[in-house]
Amino acid sequence: MKPYVSGLEEDPELPPQLQKIAHKGFFGTLRHYEALLDKKLGVEAHGPARILPEDRDPAYGKWSKQIVMALMWASGTMNLSCFTTGFLGYELGLSLPQTIWITIVASFVGSAVTGWCATFGAPTGLRQVSITRYAMGWWPAKIIAFLNVIEQVGWSSVGSITGGLALSAVSDGHINLVLGVVIVAVVGLVFSFIGLRAVLAYEKYAWAVFFIIFMVMYGEVAPHAALSAPATATGLNNKGSALTLFAVVYGSSASWCSIVSDFYVQYPVNTSKMKVFLLTTCGIAIPTCIGMILGCCVGSTMSVNSVWAETYENDGVGELIQTILYPRGFAKFLLVILVMSGIGMNCIAIYCGALSIQQFAQPLSLIPRFIWTCLVFVAIIILGIAGRNHLLTVLQNFLSLLGYWNTSLFVILFVEHYWFRDGIHGFQNYDLEAWNTASLMPVGVAGFVAFAAGIAGAVVGMDETWWIGPLARKIGQNGGDIGNELSLVFTLVAFVPVRYLELKYIGR
Repeated sequence: MKPYVSGLEEDPELPPQLQKIAHKGFFGTLRHYEALLDKKLGVEAHGPARILPEDRDPAYGKWSKQIVMALMWASGTMNLSCFTTGFLGYELGLSLPQTIWITIVASFVGSAVTGWCATFGAPTGLRQVSITRYAMGWWPAKIIAFLNVIEQVGWSSVGSITGGLALSAVSDGHINLVLGVVIVAVVGLVFSFIGLRAVLAYEKYAWAVFFIIFMVMYGEVAPHAALSAPATATGLNNKGSALTLFAVVYGSSASWCSIVSDFYVQYPVNTSKMKVFLLTTCGIAIPTCIGMILGCCVGSTMSVNSVWAETYENDGVGELIQTILYPRGFAKFLLVILVMSGIGMNCIAIYCGALSIQQFAQPLSLIPRFIWTCLVFVAIIILGIAGRNHLLTVLQNFLSLLGYWNTSLFVILFVEHYWFRDGIHGFQNYDLEAWNTASLMPVGVAGFVAFAAGIAGAVVGMDETWWIGPLARKIGQNGGDIGNELSLVFTLVAFVPVRYLELKYIGR
């Protein structure tokens, strides 16, 4: 990637009123060291500014670079977190066949949402939050930037916890879970600190190792899967559990839609949108299914294999894998490698979290990305340590919450693009030079109203351990999650008329 080095020239990340102080005093010192780090270590000094077509690396036009659009997501999603999420089907009382089909369908639906959002990166050269400004408006887009930071910290915490559990197990407890969480987070920080080049370099090849390990695990686990075991949830309870599992798995795959374009800004403007969509969708959905379905198979054995169930309940997923696989020395080797799977997700999340902070407010772009990367890392450590003993609960609640607001964001982007900007014919109705100018962006009345309506729909339809919406309560004894469906409908119904009024009376 062609680095951007801060000097006396103008910074495209900054508005005119901040240009003068960018190179003086404290901020000037920070940016000087950022440029120095880029020169010595290749640390990416480019912030959220638009990448112009003439500034992009020509190598990204080659197929060997474009296949990374699938491989990077494979490395980031085929991990122990996905494996653990697969246990939720058993926890919710579903049969193994039900769980597998729901996992496949929900993964592809959520991945398609992310895949569509990915098609904005190459034509615009903009990060996802900057793209959001054209649909939601200048001020509401800040909400997305804020939620992005929370989302990426949450993802990295989950990756650090699962990696920490594996490290603790492989060391027979000599590395406690707290230290394991810290080690995994630190390695992810190193890659994200350097920037997009390091993230993509790692993600391009890591998936192959994880794929081989998961295939080995399938070979040893599949004979034990309880395919004939009936669902313990029946009738309306079964339907409610199915809806809740769908929401969790869908949220896992759709959650990347708020950051996906961050990784596509170097690709040529004329990169095929269909290629981007298919590579991204399949790159997320297929590896997610591989990890989750393996977890589904293991989860199904909990009711018939008391040894595995007791090991999982008392010692966690790392010890369970060591119990399942044999010989034990081989299991330890696989666990050491699988620790790296959590690092792949952390690389993606930490990098995008820091970029989102810079897009929350223009003055924050004065502070180099590597500073924000370190602060995001600290938040990950704190959350990872705090939630280390409640992984499954964290996954169920966290992943569901991601789906709700990302669904609302997707609807707003989709409708604005095709309905109000004639996006079927390209991006000619987007003033890409105005990406960082508040006065040229939509004010955001429609975006805010629609997003709020979407959240309201999610609230009445969500099924979480801490809150079950009034409509969700009607679907079985434990509720059924229809938050995403209601979020989609509420957002659509609110956005279209209010956006018409916004254009009529405000003009943008």
